[in-house]
Amino acid sequence: MTSTLLTARGANRRGLVLVVLCFVQFMLILDDNVVSIALPSIRDDLGFTSAGLAWVVNAYFLAFGGLLLLFGRMADILGRRRIFLIGVTLFSGAGLACGLAQEPWQLILGRLVQGAGSAMASPAALSLITLLYPSDQERAKALGIWGGIAGLGSTFGLVISGALTGLASWRWIFFINLPVAVVALALLPRLIDESRATKRTRLDVPGAVLGTLAVVSLVYGLLQAGDQGWHHITSYGPLILAVALAAAFVAVESRMPDPLVSLEFLSVRTRAVANVATLIFSAALFAMAFLLMIHLQTVVGYGPLKAGFAYMPFCAGLLVGMWGASRTVLKFGFRPSLMVSFLITAAGFVMMSGIEVSDSYVTGILPGMLLTSLGCGLSLPVLSMAAVSGTTEENAGLGSALFSSVQQIGGASGVAVLVMLATRRTDSVSESKDSVHAATEGYSFGMLIAAGFVVVGGIIVATLLGKVSAGAEAPQPEEHETARQLGETAR
Repeated sequence: MTSTLLTARGANRRGLVLVVLCFVQFMLILDDNVVSIALPSIRDDLGFTSAGLAWVVNAYFLAFGGLLLLFGRMADILGRRRIFLIGVTLFSGAGLACGLAQEPWQLILGRLVQGAGSAMASPAALSLITLLYPSDQERAKALGIWGGIAGLGSTFGLVISGALTGLASWRWIFFINLPVAVVALALLPRLIDESRATKRTRLDVPGAVLGTLAVVSLVYGLLQAGDQGWHHITSYGPLILAVALAAAFVAVESRMPDPLVSLEFLSVRTRAVANVATLIFSAALFAMAFLLMIHLQTVVGYGPLKAGFAYMPFCAGLLVGMWGASRTVLKFGFRPSLMVSFLITAAGFVMMSGIEVSDSYVTGILPGMLLTSLGCGLSLPVLSMAAVSGTTEENAGLGSALFSSVQQIGGASGVAVLVMLATRRTDSVSESKDSVHAATEGYSFGMLIAAGFVVVGGIIVATLLGKVSAGAEAPQPEEHETARQLGETAR
């Protein structure tokens, strides 16, 4: 059977492919949080109830997190460029529908389709980059740029949302993505050829159904736990169902000739440890961003737009860290790089937990935030490299989807667990202290728990990852040949 390889026509075009894919990722990450500040305006304009308004956010995360594994594997089988382009089309078309929505159900449906489009485009794009840059040094730099653009999207989402909502209309937070999508759809088919698994396989339908339902149930339960609390049946019921579905998924996959996610793929130590560490790290990072934005607006007294700008220095530290990550991982390997970066991140969380009510933004928040952002910048590209290490044309989409899915589940878990613990701490001291002091104590407690999460992740890396270099999980001999051909055709 003839193998269809990923080919970029010339080194300059390969760089342009990276730029296009990175800006699409910027667009996708932007929509993770771009609606947060605009929610009050959306509620007033479309007449949402409080319960319905939460689904403007939850519908996106539910579809995105739940469909990543399915679409990641489909990209391997049906073609990564094809799935990427379909995903971008769905995402941008649904964004236009969201911006034009006149009823609550129209906006929620649009967000659901946006999440599905993002679940198609994001892992396909990451797998294209992974294959386009087969050498360790090139891949480290490319993933550093990828991570930097993603960090910009997560930060600027808050700023752009506040600016567009305040100066124009909340509808523009959806329209702003359309030019990026149009450029990507016009350029990418001209710049890069199709890439898919060389081995002809069928999509594992039972595994796809069970895996998708398990992740959807898990994400839904975590989202409900964040909204309703852990004691409510709508929280623990879906979580119990997710465990049962996951057990059935493992049982089915162990018997399938071409499983959606093979146990052999999951058993590679570097990828397994990287994904577990990513789960824990994402839980702390997402919770930190949520708690910090609440603290800036409720205790420091910033408005939405000012709070968004106050978060921007985090982006500066993130970019500096990502610039250094590609260098440290090539020199020292995965384990030392992650141990140091996790330690820096934990120290930043501890600094942020020491805030007093009387502290200003400059003295009480900014130093710890910058240290945390540096640690995050050093960690994220290395985690992504480790999570896709050793993947080839047969499974690059699956590896990228698994990493993205773990990030989403970790983020939802962190917000549900840490925000709940912070809220309980606030409630426990509210009888003896005023509301501002109580809120500050809850915020500080949440940051300490986040630091503990990162320390646990660092311990897992130190004890289980082993002495692994950036290229340690080497492909098998036939995969070396594929990597060599990819490198030659890309040049």
